[in-house]
Amino acid sequence: MKPTRRSRNLRLLRIKAGNILLVFLAVMLAAFGLKGFLIPNHFIDGGVTGISLLTSQLTGIPVSVWLILFNIPFIILGIRQINRGFALNTALAIISLALVLLLIDFPVITNDKLLISIFGGFFLGSGIGLAIRGGCVIDGTEILAVYINRKSFLSIGDIILLINVMIFLIAAFILNIETALYSILTYLSASKTVDFIIQGIEEYTGVTIISNKSNAIRQVIMEKLGRGVTIYKGERGMGESPMKSKEIDIIFTVVTRLEVSKLKTEIELIDHKAFIVMNAINETKGGIIKKRPLH
Repeated sequence: MKPTRRSRNLRLLRIKAGNILLVFLAVMLAAFGLKGFLIPNHFIDGGVTGISLLTSQLTGIPVSVWLILFNIPFIILGIRQINRGFALNTALAIISLALVLLLIDFPVITNDKLLISIFGGFFLGSGIGLAIRGGCVIDGTEILAVYINRKSFLSIGDIILLINVMIFLIAAFILNIETALYSILTYLSASKTVDFIIQGIEEYTGVTIISNKSNAIRQVIMEKLGRGVTIYKGERGMGESPMKSKEIDIIFTVVTRLEVSKLKTEIELIDHKAFIVMNAINETKGGIIKKRPLH
């Protein structure tokens, strides 16, 4: 049945409400990481947030002001590189973060430098990751990295790394080497948390299988593993005999990393000559991937 306009609007409303909730949580977690750990102990992070923290320490002007000022060029860049909706959401998220930092007091959790580095980075990274899931960013570094990536041979990851290396080198000269080293630990904690939030807890593997016994393998995947499959119609590029039919069914399925071994074993029992290609997948949506087998 074709979805009605009302049902589509309701679905769109639910998606937008979910994104707003994610961004709200992102702002609160990032603010807690900053005011509960980093700012009171004069630590910094990478990216625009790190530049704002460093400038605030040097000038005495609240970090909220610098967060907005330093992110303005990247918001404008976001309009050109991504779209107006993304840039608007980013602007609102950054302004919200600045207001929360300015108006809400958070307790200082600890003065232990190691705990500040790890947990300050964890909460800040959680905020950045949830903001990305909500359709925006609260740090313009990623937008700059996308822009430079399109005009150079460097990857986005390489660009972000180079930017942060420069920030921490400057921090080592302006503050001190010890603070810069702890701040690098904060950045590493934050970046790994961002990866965890974006990619999720479960890691999935996309498996492509090329075999003469594709029908039997398809049945095993569906019945024993309880997974769905997609069949592609293909042709052999090479074969044992040129007289054989070149047509072949190519199987594609997605399993969790814990099921990879079982899948390989089942394929081996059916066709030990089967050609298998595996690719890491960060996230899946829809289908039956998250449903468990019935038996």
